[in-house]
Amino acid sequence: MGKNSKQRGKKQMNVFQVASKQFKPKSKTKQVKTSLKHINTLKHEKVQNLNEMFTEVQRDVKSISKNVAQEPKKQALVVRKPPKEAVNVDNAAQLFSQL
Repeated sequence: MGKNSKQRGKKQMNVFQVASKQFKPKSKTKQVKTSLKHINTLKHEKVQNLNEMFTEVQRDVKSISKNVAQEPKKQALVVRKPPKEAVNVDNAAQLFSQL
C-alpha cells in the first residue's frame, strides 16, 4: 500500500526571512518642516503688512471724525433780496387766464 500523505501535514514556513531585494522608495521624501516654516513666515509678513495698513486707516478715520465733530455745522443763511418792483397779482391772474 501507498504512503498516506495526509497525515504528514505541511511543512512550516520559516518565521525569519532575509529580504533579498532592496525596494526603492516610491517618491523622495519632501522637507515638510522647512517648507511649512517658509509658508508661515510669508503669512506672518502679509498679516503684519495688513495690520499696519489697517492701523493707518483707523488713525485717518479717527482724525477725520474728530475734525468733523469739532467743527459745528454751519447753517447756510439764505439772504433774499426784496423784489425791485412790486408784484402785480391782478396782472399775473389775467395772464394765467389767457393760457
